[in-house]
Amino acid sequence: MPELAYVNGRIMPIEEAKVPINDRGYHFADAVYEFISGYHGRLFAFEAHLDRLERSLRALSFPPISRDSIREAIEKIFQAAALDNGGVYLQISRGVAPRNHPFPINVQPQIIITVRSLPETPRAYLENGIHVITVTDIRWGRCDIKTVQLLPNVLARQQALDAGAQDAIFISPEGVVREATSSNLFIVKDNTLQTHPLTPNILPGVTRGCLLEICREEGIPVQEIFFNHHTLLSADEVFITSTVAEVLPVTRIDGRSIGAGCPGPLTQRLRTLLETQAGKTDSINKK
Repeated sequence: MPELAYVNGRIMPIEEAKVPINDRGYHFADAVYEFISGYHGRLFAFEAHLDRLERSLRALSFPPISRDSIREAIEKIFQAAALDNGGVYLQISRGVAPRNHPFPINVQPQIIITVRSLPETPRAYLENGIHVITVTDIRWGRCDIKTVQLLPNVLARQQALDAGAQDAIFISPEGVVREATSSNLFIVKDNTLQTHPLTPNILPGVTRGCLLEICREEGIPVQEIFFNHHTLLSADEVFITSTVAEVLPVTRIDGRSIGAGCPGPLTQRLRTLLETQAGKTDSINKK
């Protein structure tokens, strides 16, 4: 099935999509984005993604954009692509105008959507966990806004790859463990989950929110608290969560094994519960 692009109302093959040279997303990272996964023709946590999109748009003082029109555009291109498991990328920039720092007047936001096959997490990562490093958090102070301003994340991920790891975890200059480069972070200690509270320093992950709701339903204790590098390394289990990775075990940090050095039981249980909620498998989807 085709991988498609939507550009300001028009659907086309993805290779034909073009962005104007004066788009403010290109010049200033003056743009927000969302990525939504779809399993068996159904978009997962769709409204939660739209909620976060609206928060990001308001935080950057974008002009009002109809939620219904965005929803309809996403549904239209997702249905046209007809991918069994597809990933929808949405990006909205402030608009096209000659390069100048102040907000331009009387410009229309640029709305771009692409649909591609959803990337699969390597089986080895699920069975053995991933290795990560820790890095100092040099990102700007509003990581809760999902903007395309991601260069520090890119540099941290590349640093991890160059070190033979798969990802990096940001730690503040004061020693607070934040999150990974494109994922929220959880640790398990004595059968209790711990994760960074929602502040401007981390992204309010949709998958994070879904997982916390699952924990409430299942009676799994959760603490949203700050913790340091020592607590991270001494955890029984560590995992990251995101739309693409879902629940991904971390078994080695800065060269040190975490817990038993293999994916832990609570991590595996939560991944199964999340997949069930998402309707990821055929057997679940047919019930």
